[in-house]
Amino acid sequence: MQYENFLAPYRPQLLSLFRIFTGLLLFQYGVAKIFKFPVLPYFANIPPLIVVAGTIELIFGALLLLGLFTRFAAFILAGQMAFAYFLGHMFKTGSAVFLPLINGGTAAALFCFACLYIAAAGPGPWSLDASLRNKA
Repeated sequence: MQYENFLAPYRPQLLSLFRIFTGLLLFQYGVAKIFKFPVLPYFANIPPLIVVAGTIELIFGALLLLGLFTRFAAFILAGQMAFAYFLGHMFKTGSAVFLPLINGGTAAALFCFACLYIAAAGPGPWSLDASLRNKA
């Protein structure tokens, strides 16, 4: 069935777009937590652990966005998102609630597996990693 593979020729470029938008979304969380922009009420008074998380999202999100040290950055972010899910969301309601729909951890779970996939698949052709590899 030919409709199943109609996007197959664009897989490398779609991987790059997936990495870019995943990095951009994580970067925005880092900007919001560290620089308080945009002003969001739930990031008004954030504890030190969230500042550390924001710093990781800011730095490694930027690396992911640019496609520099992509596999390493994505792996670190996948671990951070797993940590965020189990520490920040799973026990949010006072008891262990594993369902992301109930504990608010849907984004953390998705980011975890998105970054894990990027760590395995690589940056795609539109990345600084690919540019540096082609110059060498």
